[in-house]
Amino acid sequence: MKGEKKYYVPAKGFEYLYTHPPEGSCFWVAVLDGNVVGIVAARGNEEDNTVELRRMSVDSNFRGKGIAKALGRKVLEFAMLNNYSSIILGTTAVKVAAHKLYESLGFKHVGIIEHYTLPGMTHSMLERMFFQLRYHRYRLQLREE
Repeated sequence: MKGEKKYYVPAKGFEYLYTHPPEGSCFWVAVLDGNVVGIVAARGNEEDNTVELRRMSVDSNFRGKGIAKALGRKVLEFAMLNNYSSIILGTTAVKVAAHKLYESLGFKHVGIIEHYTLPGMTHSMLERMFFQLRYHRYRLQLREE
């Protein structure tokens, strides 16, 4: 249909990640009416007993409906069930809503790295002019070590 948004989901990749996550990792997909509308992935680190929220994304057409919060809660549940002491994340998100989401889940803002460059950037003058990012670090302490 004209105007209908199509979702391409590499089924084998998602299915494999979902059914065979690497040890200490989790991956969830939010599906609404048969469409993938969000994902979240996290990886545990045994050395410091933390879980890093590595990727969270919700389709822009479905934001503001509680999907990201539900996905974030799945990571919290995973961390608690596996006895991790804290969850960490880093983001370059400039949208206030993303930061409010993390704080609503209980994360505390613990620092900013100024002039952060994304992996693969060349540090050219043009990139420095247009891509001066702030990298925000968040932490949610689940229990004391």
